[in-house]
Amino acid sequence: MMNAGMIRVTAAAAMAVALAACQSAGPPPMRGGPAGPSTMPGSGFEGEWISTDGVAISRFSGGRFETIATDTGNKLADGNYTQTDADTVSITVNSLVRGGTTLVNCRLATQTMLNCTATSGSQFQLIRQSSGIS
Repeated sequence: MMNAGMIRVTAAAAMAVALAACQSAGPPPMRGGPAGPSTMPGSGFEGEWISTDGVAISRFSGGRFETIATDTGNKLADGNYTQTDADTVSITVNSLVRGGTTLVNCRLATQTMLNCTATSGSQFQLIRQSSGIS
């Protein structure tokens, strides 16, 4: 019922947050620059990423991320991420709604799209959010 719907929205939002963690609110959305430490600011993952269903925005910055519901502004998840190579990030997502922790791996498919897979096998995509969201 409503509980199942809320769980689905929360799971999608948590995944979105995990992906957003790949992108931080730093420099403009560009992939240039040298590869560096796993949490190097200015990596191709840093900034804001929105779930394809528009339910949540994930923010990636300096190895930390959070996912925020677009309708309420409530934090749905938070955690840490590690950039494993130039195009891949591993995210530990702590769901504030479900109370569990999930590992998500995301790959930068394009400069504006992340393809993510959770250890459960569920897959989702995040789209780079342009600056000036409302």
